Amino acid sequence: MSTWLVTGGAGFIGGNFVLDAVSRGVRVVNLDLLTYAGNPDTLAAISTHDGYRFVQGDIGDRALVAALLAEHRPDAIVNFAAESHVDRSIDGPAAFVQTNVVGTLGLLECARDYWKSLDGAARDDFRFLHVSTDEVYGSLGDIGKFTETTSYAPNSPYSASKAASDHLVRAFHHTYGLPTLTTNCSNNYGPFQFPEKLIPLIIAKALAGDALPVYGDGRNVRDWLYVGDHCSAIRAVLERGRIGEVYNVGGDAERENIVVVKTICALLDARRPLADGRARESLITFVKDRPGHDRRYAIDATKLKSELGWAPSVTFEEGIARTVDWYLDHQDWVSRVLDGSYRLERIGSAA
Repeated sequence: MSTWLVTGGAGFIGGNFVLDAVSRGVRVVNLDLLTYAGNPDTLAAISTHDGYRFVQGDIGDRALVAALLAEHRPDAIVNFAAESHVDRSIDGPAAFVQTNVVGTLGLLECARDYWKSLDGAARDDFRFLHVSTDEVYGSLGDIGKFTETTSYAPNSPYSASKAASDHLVRAFHHTYGLPTLTTNCSNNYGPFQFPEKLIPLIIAKALAGDALPVYGDGRNVRDWLYVGDHCSAIRAVLERGRIGEVYNVGGDAERENIVVVKTICALLDARRPLADGRARESLITFVKDRPGHDRRYAIDATKLKSELGWAPSVTFEEGIARTVDWYLDHQDWVSRVLDGSYRLERIGSAA
């Protein structure tokens, strides 16, 4: 039975990954600081599972990380831990540098020392997988897609901090031989996403009958990836990826933000109409654009598909319907997330 140290496993993507891993018989030690977006409610279903342990702590706490590695002897470290919201990085970039750069450095140094202590098959089989973002590549024009060889050109403090962490992971492989893997994903959506990101934000506001804020002209394009597909891609890379390589993960689902918002409106109108009969599209309000807002992202996942046989299994139409239904069925989860730690009105939009 495998044992994985998962960092940031109480967040959106990490939480979905941990739930899936434990269901597949993997022992998981979940290290998460539980900042504003970390939510133990996401993992309530496995909180007492024999194969799961939660530890509240910082990836930059080297003594803690070293102790966890010594105690649990994991076969892999999967690093989701990151500050990840662009708007927040614009307001306060220092926290992003601290977690995404300094924290990742500390985690890498602990991983290197632990890996060097291993012998034989345990050393050969160990992996450090770093989960990153397509935002490190900057912004695309009307054509083309990001590949693993696209030059880095981050345009926000968030993406710059993630780019720095990616470079550190690469350096630790090439300098020390640490068996690293990196994935760069497109925009995720699905269950348990913190409601400051575009899709859950719009669902929450649309249910309340509030204005639906959309940055600029709404024509910014993202490649949307259902979180379950992202988790399966990470497993494939962890199990079969070539050491030292980068793999891009995309959903083959480019959509303009305004199209995403209108799709959510239509789904909610059909499932839960407003009492006054208004179409929710009438609530769309265009707001001042985010500084440095990248126009288009799109992922070329050919390498992942051809080398590892992975492909997204959920279409955008299927995934967005599942996501809307999940939020409709889990309004208590949303209420607990928002209670006392987050003001929905503060955020304009996302993506």
